[in-house]
Amino acid sequence: MEPVIVIEHLCKRFGPNIVLDDFNLVVRPEENVVVLGKSGVGKSVLIKCIIGLLRPDSGRVSVLGQNVPDLGHDELDRLRAKVGFLFQSNALYDSMTVRKNLEFPLRRHWIEISQDKVDAMVMEALENVGLAHTIDEMPEELSGGMRKRIALARTLILKPEIILYDEPTTGLDPVTGKEISTLIVEIRKKYHTSSIIISHDMHCVKLVSDRIAVLVNGKCHAQGTYEELGSSTDREVKQFFE
Repeated sequence: MEPVIVIEHLCKRFGPNIVLDDFNLVVRPEENVVVLGKSGVGKSVLIKCIIGLLRPDSGRVSVLGQNVPDLGHDELDRLRAKVGFLFQSNALYDSMTVRKNLEFPLRRHWIEISQDKVDAMVMEALENVGLAHTIDEMPEELSGGMRKRIALARTLILKPEIILYDEPTTGLDPVTGKEISTLIVEIRKKYHTSSIIISHDMHCVKLVSDRIAVLVNGKCHAQGTYEELGSSTDREVKQFFE
C-alpha cells in the first residue's frame, strides 16, 4: 500500500534559525509514528508544515498523494477534512458548549447534513472518548484530561484518515496521560487511522508507537521501534531512554 505521508528534504527556517534541515519521513497506512525530540527542536513546526499551517522553504510534503505546499485554499480545506489535528492546547472554544465545539468542524468543512445526523455524529464522537454526559457543559467546567478527550472527540468527528497529535499528554498527570495514550491506540484500532504523534513523554511513546523518528538538529537522526532505539548506543538517541 502507498504511504499516507511522505516528507522529503523538508527545510524550514525562521530568519537565521534553521528549524528543519533536510528532514525525511514516511508514514504507512494504519501506522503510529512518534516524532521524538527535545523541547524547541521543531516537532510542532513539522506537523504544522504537514497540515499546511506553515509553508516550508523547500522540500516535499505529500499527504494522501497531494503535495501540501502546492494546494490552493479550497484544495487544502478538503484535505484537512481528512486529517485530524489535536492541538497541544486543545484549542476548544471557551464560549461554546461541548456540543457546539464538536459541531464546529462539521459546519466549517463544507458538509451539508441534517441536524439529526449532526446530533448523531456528535454523540458518537463523545461516546468514543467516554464523555457523552458532558455534551451540554462548558469547557471551563471540565478537568484538563476531560478537555483533552473533548478535543480528541472533535478531531474524530470527521472520521479522519490521518491524525496529527501535538504533545497529547503534556500537562496531564501520569494516570490521565496513560488514559489518553491508551485512547490513541484504541482509536487506531477502531478507525484504522495513521498518526504522527509529537511527544517527549516516554511513557506515551512506549504505549502508542509502532515506530519512532528522532528529530535532532532539524534532521531525522534515527528511526526504529521503541525496543530498537532503546538499545541504541548513539548518545543522541540513548538520552531519551535513560
